Amino acid sequence: MKKVTNTHSNSLRGQQFWTGFFFSVLLSCFVSLAHAEGQEKVISHGFTELAIQLTSKSYKAKQRAIAELSNLNDPRVKDLFKQLLESKLYYLKDTKQLVYITSQEKDFAIRSIIDGQAMGVRKKNQLKKVRTNNKIRTLIKSEIAKRNLNSTDPTLRYKAVKKMFSQLSPKTIDLFRERTKVETDAATKSFLTLGLAIGDLQSANGVILMDAIKMLGGSLYPEAKNALEGKLALLKKVASPSSDIEKQITTIKAALKSIDEKRSFFHFVENVFFGLSLGSVLLLAAIGLAITFGVMGVINMAHGELIMLGAYTTYFVQALMPNYIDFSLLIAVPAAFIVSGLFGMAIERGVIRHLYGRPLETLLATFGISLILQQLVRTTISAQNVIVSTPSWLSGSLQINPILSITYNRAFIIIFSLAVFAALLFILHKTVLGLQIRAVSQNRSMAKAMGVRSNWVDALTFGLGAGIAGIAGVALSQLTNVGPNMGQAYIIDSFMVVVFGGVGNLWGTMVGALSLGVLNKFLEPWAGAVMAKILVLIFIILFIQKKPRGLFPKKGRFAEESD
Repeated sequence: MKKVTNTHSNSLRGQQFWTGFFFSVLLSCFVSLAHAEGQEKVISHGFTELAIQLTSKSYKAKQRAIAELSNLNDPRVKDLFKQLLESKLYYLKDTKQLVYITSQEKDFAIRSIIDGQAMGVRKKNQLKKVRTNNKIRTLIKSEIAKRNLNSTDPTLRYKAVKKMFSQLSPKTIDLFRERTKVETDAATKSFLTLGLAIGDLQSANGVILMDAIKMLGGSLYPEAKNALEGKLALLKKVASPSSDIEKQITTIKAALKSIDEKRSFFHFVENVFFGLSLGSVLLLAAIGLAITFGVMGVINMAHGELIMLGAYTTYFVQALMPNYIDFSLLIAVPAAFIVSGLFGMAIERGVIRHLYGRPLETLLATFGISLILQQLVRTTISAQNVIVSTPSWLSGSLQINPILSITYNRAFIIIFSLAVFAALLFILHKTVLGLQIRAVSQNRSMAKAMGVRSNWVDALTFGLGAGIAGIAGVALSQLTNVGPNMGQAYIIDSFMVVVFGGVGNLWGTMVGALSLGVLNKFLEPWAGAVMAKILVLIFIILFIQKKPRGLFPKKGRFAEESD
């Protein structure tokens, strides 16, 4: 009996144990879920509370709210900062509820900052914008950069580090130091290392300091140079410098000298690039004039207006295909060649052919034509400049380093002008028209005797030169204003290039254009733009006193007559 009682008692205790165990497990699960739900509510509540503080009139309160929001691990914070930075964060006047603006027409379409859901349309007077100032915008940009610093996208990390690099602080240095340990992208890591080197300039450890100086000595970033100059100024203030400090001063001076030499070299390369781009513009503007002046002996003062017609053709092509701006230049180039070429042939057939052998009269006649074309554009289109869009593939620049950047539109001008030059050489040396043009230029009477129709050759030659002027207008429309007077800025320069290179010699025109462009760009920094042009003109005047037929004189009937 006793044994049965003990067994029953043990069974009861076992049931109590397992009941208690399961109850404890259920209770702990319930507590965990409740804690997690409570934590979720705290995070959500914290985001909402802090976001509402942005409606305060106090900018200091807004700055504190932004600083606290940046500490939240909430994906909504980044969107909030972005909308605030773009001035799209508003709040309802009656409820103080923060909202984003999705469309801004007569009425505002809004969505919630809490869950992103659309909230319909409200009148403008029902909403009020959350105001910011420069300090708050700078703070937001900094916080966005910090959040992007830990992004999985290497491009975002690179941009974040680059942005923070220009605003270094002890806190930023600490962030860089932590990020360097795990960074895998080489470009981003180089920025991080450079930032740490700037931070190490404040180190009391002489070895670390010297390593930082040597690293910064190879950098072209202005922050590196400014940091070294600041450190040098501090070291020079030491009353009794030790040998270590003197060594540091010497090393910093050597680093700064190295930086200055590198900067000077890349400034030189940049000037050469801009000079070549200017020379390419002059080549495009002058190459057509070299043909008409060299072959026909015509001083065409309307050449600038033919360039203008090419630029306006680009404008009309873009107006006809506004949704295909990226392809507009591909259509504009042949269109401008045809339009300007037809105008050139009309000018030759209507006026020039009656004035051969009288260069001064052709000068006056073509000057009158240039005025007529300018007034025609003013009357039929507009006296104001027109807007010609730049295709996306010509926008922006290639950043080689902090000193040197190559703009795509100028690089395009250089390549395009060389391509036009090569195409013209092919026409003159590999086609029947080119053979006839060369024959007429060298001996018109003999060419006529051989059956060459010199009148049509003259018309086609003038049309070819005018068409190339139109192509030049397409290129120039991407660099300068397009207006009735745009051609006047290039006519004098074109004549200078043709005379300097050698009348009628295409290679001389190219060498003359590129060399004058580079010379002008090297003179501009210390003489100014206007004075540089005057000095170039004086140089050409002195040059033609010694070599009146230019760099590469062309042999032919005009050369013989001048001799």
